[in-house]
Amino acid sequence: MIISNDLPVRVICATRMPKDKFLSHTPTGKSIKLFIETSPVQVRLYDQNTVGLSELYNRAITECSDSPAILVFMHDDIYLVDYFWTYRIKQGLENFSIVGLIGNQRRSLGQASWRFLNADFKCDSMENYSGVVGHGNQFPPQQISNFGPPGKQCKLIDGLLMAAKSQTLIEANLRFDERFAFDFYDVDFCRSVEEAGLSIGTIPLTVVHESPGNFGESWNESYKKYIEKWGN
Repeated sequence: MIISNDLPVRVICATRMPKDKFLSHTPTGKSIKLFIETSPVQVRLYDQNTVGLSELYNRAITECSDSPAILVFMHDDIYLVDYFWTYRIKQGLENFSIVGLIGNQRRSLGQASWRFLNADFKCDSMENYSGVVGHGNQFPPQQISNFGPPGKQCKLIDGLLMAAKSQTLIEANLRFDERFAFDFYDVDFCRSVEEAGLSIGTIPLTVVHESPGNFGESWNESYKKYIEKWGN
């Protein structure tokens, strides 16, 4: 069996930026460059991207058939604030099959995201959440959202960062549903993980997320597709 410490960490990231500006103009690229000596990684970059994340993430999983790795599916607007951030991920994967930063320990009927119980954005009780994330474009962040202690097993996690061993996904035949291009790919994926009998959990990793999220018309359309698929 290959344990986490034997595997390279491979960041899977899509960006609208050209490749030569990723490391200098995106929060994620800047962070990777800054911590490359203490947290070495490989980068599978999809630059100048207009393709759905699910399709790109699936490509990256398929490419791992001959080159196993810890895959970190990551947005390009994340400031990593930990010299040893890859160690945090490896440590988390000794306890859970899939790890993320923030999530919900339960899943309710019709739940619209890890945080919202429905399409009207009703929040769950704080006791059901887990994890911490900062918001803004600097450190210290302008705001910190504390959803409770990390290290908890969850049903749903946010897609801003999700990590797993490639062989875990391949052996369980887990893929992202390409019907969900930029919205609900994470919620849907977590449902598939649950259906496969694998565990999901949050880890203590300090990040600052630049984007506040987008809940427009495309989000509503994706929610309808999600409900049509799962029925609840």
